[in-house]
Amino acid sequence: MNLLYPLKFTPLFKEKVWGGQKIQTELGLDFSPLPNCGEAWVLSGVHGSQTVVANGFLEGNELNDLVEIYMDDLVGEKVFENHPDRFPILVKFIDSNDWLSIQVHPDDALASKRKIGNGKTEMWYILGADKGSELISGFSRTVNQKVYLDHLEHKRLKEILNVESVEQGDVFFMPAGRVHALGPGVLLAEIQQTSDITYRIYDWDRLDSEGKPRELHTEEALEAIDFTVPDTYRTPYARLKNQTVNLVDCPAFTTNLLEFDQGIEKDLSHFDSFIIYLCAEGECSLHYLQGMETLRRGEVVLVPAMMDHLFLVPKPHAKLLEISMLDQF
Repeated sequence: MNLLYPLKFTPLFKEKVWGGQKIQTELGLDFSPLPNCGEAWVLSGVHGSQTVVANGFLEGNELNDLVEIYMDDLVGEKVFENHPDRFPILVKFIDSNDWLSIQVHPDDALASKRKIGNGKTEMWYILGADKGSELISGFSRTVNQKVYLDHLEHKRLKEILNVESVEQGDVFFMPAGRVHALGPGVLLAEIQQTSDITYRIYDWDRLDSEGKPRELHTEEALEAIDFTVPDTYRTPYARLKNQTVNLVDCPAFTTNLLEFDQGIEKDLSHFDSFIIYLCAEGECSLHYLQGMETLRRGEVVLVPAMMDHLFLVPKPHAKLLEISMLDQF
């Protein structure tokens, strides 16, 4: 069997009523002939929307086929034990030219109860934001179901939701159950569990391309919502250069940030997980025993779990998100 290598994939582009042009103009990903693109799925094992390999001898193979063939060599022993049927992480770029619907995702327990796979915990890394851009994350104060439903019925839901200003480099963790919505003018990278389950709560009375209101999931969402109000919704982190900085560490995934202008060596010999590198800024090269792969802004590469060493070289600087299924290293 040929040795695995860092894998690139062909993105899948999703037309959305709220989508724009930034995935092409700022990230350089060509989504034509779509008039507007809300999402680019750059690494996906979602059935019916799998990304396929774009480089090397595995070109043309779907992601989940690789999991089936290479098993723990690709994803890691513990990861494969828990996720033998499909790749467990979905990575997207999202461009919001208008408000997304106010929505919520189920957690693993509710998804299992409803027999819809696993839940959907996610995080957002803001790649760019227009002046005055906002998003919604959770509630601004403690409310119960009765108060929530009353505000929803009278189209005053935003009054009890937490609105955050958005700037480049911000991080927002969105655990399953947290009500959220993305406002206009934001380009972001989303890392999430492999799931396409969304319960749409309110869609600003918007009509679809056929002039009809989009479907809402009021009852399904009610059981999914977590009404807890945390101390803060924005994820703080240390903005340090030339070292690995942890952003999010949860059972679904670990995401780190690497901002560097000098070479960084990664010893992966005791690390039992794949690694996804997403280039948020700049350009770098990934050097491994058998060769080299270039990574530019807007590109993603999947490093197999079987790889022991990696050397990252900036050109002349780069900012990467580093995503895995185990604790940071």
